[in-house]
Amino acid sequence: MHKYFYMNAHDILADLKNKKYRSIYFLTGEEPYFIDLIANYILENVLSESEKSFNQTVLYGKDTDAVTVVNAARRFPMMAEYQVVMVKEAQNLKNIDELIHYTEKPLKSTILVINHKYKKLDKRKKLYKSIQQNGVLFESNKLYEDKVPAWIDTFLKSKGYTIEPKAGLLLVEFLGNDLGKIANELEKLIITIPPEVKKITPLHIEQNIGISKDYNNLELQKAMTENNWLKACQIVDYFSKNTKNNPFILTVTSLYFYFSKILLYHFTADKSPRNIAAVLKINPYFVNDYKKAAQRYIPKKAVQVISLLREYDLKSKGVGNTSTPDGDLLKELIYKIMH
Repeated sequence: MHKYFYMNAHDILADLKNKKYRSIYFLTGEEPYFIDLIANYILENVLSESEKSFNQTVLYGKDTDAVTVVNAARRFPMMAEYQVVMVKEAQNLKNIDELIHYTEKPLKSTILVINHKYKKLDKRKKLYKSIQQNGVLFESNKLYEDKVPAWIDTFLKSKGYTIEPKAGLLLVEFLGNDLGKIANELEKLIITIPPEVKKITPLHIEQNIGISKDYNNLELQKAMTENNWLKACQIVDYFSKNTKNNPFILTVTSLYFYFSKILLYHFTADKSPRNIAAVLKINPYFVNDYKKAAQRYIPKKAVQVISLLREYDLKSKGVGNTSTPDGDLLKELIYKIMH
């Protein structure tokens, strides 16, 4: 296997920053964030501004074909050491397999970057093996949501910031595992907060991103764990009045994962904080919260809650319910869980 195959985004960027360039970068997969990160760095940094005019070519897959890409890549640079040829939206490239006529014998003076987003290249193809042998084939996979808080920590650390665990979890609750959206919101947040502030809190998230620090699914879970019916009612009422940012399905899904983890906590023999964090795939900061939740929701009760969540999910989709609004369904659901 070629020594540059399966490099991660960090390794690729480190080599680029050290001006260690490869002839081919085939960037593929379902997570566009890492693909854009690498591609944009190459476009912005490999060539000087004066070199870009004659030596940087950007093509779009839907508007070109493999023959045009090959011909562009076979040109020699003008008054520069390298030329950059980038194909965006390469998943739409006509006759992509014909790129093999170039990838088998690439020029050292060309840096060919192929952005093949949202799907992967078939590993059985000769093109795949050719790129694997002669260039960098990077597969950009979606992060599971439980991995996103750690990614947020790393992203902010690279910019000189830290974030409270709850604030990071709020972002994931609101934006899921869309790294592009999360990065964009954090970039805007960094510009907004005072320069001397280096730790991001839930209050920063609320004030700058629009996610309430007091009325969200995490606080609802906390209220249910603490049997704080008044607080739970306040949150549900807030959700009912702000359904666009707090859809019923998101709350039910969040609660489903929460109670599934409570059930998993019960059936995990080794309840040491480190093991629980690993098994439940949570930040160690939240282990004590699950310990408290497990004390209130014994296994039988947790199973009943999961059954209720499924029942009300179906009701929200019209099964056995024709007129009850989502807000009223949520009130019924939380009442039944807590009583």
